[in-house]
Amino acid sequence: MAQKGVQLDKESFSCSICLDPLKDPVTLTCGHSYCKDCINSHWDGEDQKLVYSCPQCRKTFATRPVLMKNTMLAELLEQLQKTGLKAAPADHCYPGPEDVACDVCSGRKLKACKSCLVCLVSYCEQHLEPHYDVPQLKKHKLVEPSEKLQENICSRHDEVMKMFCRTDRQSICYLCSVDQHKGHNTVTAAAERSERQKELEVSRLNIQQRIQDREKNVKLLQQEMEAINRSADKAVKDSEKMFTELIRLMQKRSSEVKRQVRSQQETEVSGVKEVEEKLQQEIRELKRKDAELKKLSNTEDHNQFLHSYPSLSALRPSTSRIQIRPHHRFDHVTAAVSRVRDKLQDVLRDEWTDVSLTEVDVLLPAAEPKTRAEFLQYSREITLDPNTAHRELLLSKGNRKVTRMNHQQSYSDHPDRYTDLRQVLSRESLTGRCYWEVEWSGRGGFSVAVSYKNISRVGRSEDCRFGSNNKSWALDCHINGYNFRYNNVQTDVSGPWSSRVGVYLDHRAGILSFYSVSETMTLLHRVQITFTQPLHAGVCLYCGFGGVSAEFCRLK
Repeated sequence: MAQKGVQLDKESFSCSICLDPLKDPVTLTCGHSYCKDCINSHWDGEDQKLVYSCPQCRKTFATRPVLMKNTMLAELLEQLQKTGLKAAPADHCYPGPEDVACDVCSGRKLKACKSCLVCLVSYCEQHLEPHYDVPQLKKHKLVEPSEKLQENICSRHDEVMKMFCRTDRQSICYLCSVDQHKGHNTVTAAAERSERQKELEVSRLNIQQRIQDREKNVKLLQQEMEAINRSADKAVKDSEKMFTELIRLMQKRSSEVKRQVRSQQETEVSGVKEVEEKLQQEIRELKRKDAELKKLSNTEDHNQFLHSYPSLSALRPSTSRIQIRPHHRFDHVTAAVSRVRDKLQDVLRDEWTDVSLTEVDVLLPAAEPKTRAEFLQYSREITLDPNTAHRELLLSKGNRKVTRMNHQQSYSDHPDRYTDLRQVLSRESLTGRCYWEVEWSGRGGFSVAVSYKNISRVGRSEDCRFGSNNKSWALDCHINGYNFRYNNVQTDVSGPWSSRVGVYLDHRAGILSFYSVSETMTLLHRVQITFTQPLHAGVCLYCGFGGVSAEFCRLK
């Protein structure tokens, strides 16, 4: 038992109550052993129940057992302490799936704690001790346990590879350096490691600098998110307050209109009733006069008739002369309220882009679409604004199609209308990523454009024409090809002719692209711009006769 190398299970000599090695061990009749003090303390708690049991097997005893010292077990524990025998290792000392096993252990192997690059062997703590005690072994290189030690052995010469061939970029042994790698640029593995270590440190510094930069960016993004949240909360609060005030004002105006109409109604009805009463009084008097004349007409006394007739035949002039005004007395009120409603609708529609959400310009740039399917993910349905259309342009198909006519349309006057150029803008404002397509038909030329809303509308100056100013960008499409215009600078564009043109806009990234669309998509022209305002899609039918049209296609 005392022979060196014997290992015993530590749990076999531990108390199941305190989990420490047994002290003054006692054994119950069921065979389980405990520290004398531990089992006494356990049973002291069961005195009130008058039932005593084994903590492990739960065997009960009618009376509290008298504890006797287990002499053999006590001597065995004392002997173990004297010989210094080691208890069997716990489960955590054995290698797991990701651990390296000791190459020296026989039977069940323990977990290695170090690997030796000279011995090319992995050792557990027990078998590693000679490397700490033997002078020759102290010089060996110990590293963290590794399963790849055999990769350090040359498969050709079965020698440790301590050299590195820079010519072939591989580790070799000394014999390789004088054999198949003779004449190559060879150095020791340590020298090559030193060079690569320097590069590694530079890479680490670069990585650490990138980490710092990214952490700064993360902090900036967090600050930006906080600022966005604060700004959004304030905008919601302020807008709710202003909308409440606006609603209150509308309600006040509604009450005033109602009060004024009812007051005028009461005044006019009162006047009508007064005239009506006078007419009714006159009717009564006339009926009475008629009855008297009828009675006089029936009298047979000629003298009495002649005597009474002068006084009865005289009629007083009528004072109840009325003039009926046309019907719909309050139509002017309805018309005035209707005009206010239309103006308010125009303001809410046209100015709504000022309160639309804009993208935060701190995000990583998204990849530009390549296929038509990818473009269609950003498709927008575009409708044209009748208030901007030139009078010789006819809108149809839900304001998606515009056709050039030979006569003027009956559009009402509007400050947004193009007066001289046959142009029209979309109702929708465009931000974010958008894609749309325009189909052209007829004989003539047209321009596909994007423009700021504040482009001029009156006259034929360059300030109004798409592509002739710094507020609009236009692709001119005609039978001979294409050309792109911005700020009155024209650029010739080559590409396959198609009656359908696709337009891709990434407002935040400042990308505007035009494509020829047929069975495939071909990029015609692409520009990079910093947009400062929301954009509107536009069309100009600049040449040709009636019948030339352009239609914004439905893509979904």
